[in-house]
Amino acid sequence: MKVVYMGTPEFAVPCLKALINKHEVTAVISQPDKPKGRGKKLMPTPVKEEALKHDIPVFQPEKIKDESFIKTLSEIEADIFVVAAYGQILPEAVLKMPKYGCINVHGSLLPQYRGAAPIQQAVIDGKDVTGITIMYMEKGLDSGDMLLKCQIPITPEDTYGTLHDKMKDAGAKLLLEALDKIENGEVVPEKQDSSLATYAHRIEKSMGHIDWNNSGRKIINLIRGLNPAPGAYTLYNEDTIKLWKAVEVNSNYNGIPGEIVDVDPKRGFTVKTGDGAILIEEMQAKGGKKMSSADYLRGHSLEKGIILN
Repeated sequence: MKVVYMGTPEFAVPCLKALINKHEVTAVISQPDKPKGRGKKLMPTPVKEEALKHDIPVFQPEKIKDESFIKTLSEIEADIFVVAAYGQILPEAVLKMPKYGCINVHGSLLPQYRGAAPIQQAVIDGKDVTGITIMYMEKGLDSGDMLLKCQIPITPEDTYGTLHDKMKDAGAKLLLEALDKIENGEVVPEKQDSSLATYAHRIEKSMGHIDWNNSGRKIINLIRGLNPAPGAYTLYNEDTIKLWKAVEVNSNYNGIPGEIVDVDPKRGFTVKTGDGAILIEEMQAKGGKKMSSADYLRGHSLEKGIILN
């Protein structure tokens, strides 16, 4: 099939690679390039970078709903539009354009976790399974009929980063299967039960601020779900300390939530939570690099009784 592909971040790259190997990608639509790094140099999106390797035309409209771009899009040959983490809502005129409609590769088992951050939210919520859903797109937010699903287990060690990498590859495989079924007329769409819908809203940096009154498990899940970005954090003397890895400890400690109740130069430091305590194994001080807490303690002093906020 002739495919117009819409995607932006790293999550969307394996799907593009899979399409290039089996179908004809006539154009790629991606978000505009953004400045990155200290020099604020404009950097191409991961999907644009991959498309250019294969000499595929790339379009980066500020707003896909602009009439001038809709006209341009209508002139590109395509049987179907495939979307994966594109980052803009498609207007109705675009949804109705291709012969086989528009399909989306979504990082959850719909109708759970509709919205922008389904992978992060599944980890933050402590789920033990998630998955990929291939769905037809419609006017609502991730509410279209479902075509195919696959389940992906979430291990206790998974972070947003490790789960993201498992899911992006699973999404590419499931996408090709869905396109085969669509092309052969074998697809059987299934309506979503909107009464079961939950939402995963866009992740803001402020969501990473740890509330030490929460349970240890809830705090650890937040740390996992925001690793590697944007990171969970706490404050000490108004400086930000990012926390990258923590484990629950069984010892009974006296203290208030947020208090450092133990310092072990070989393992790290332990902080009181609402229901127990957690050992911080990896961290990043303001202006520093990510490191083990044990390494940090070799060059810095953290004493019992310090209160983190």
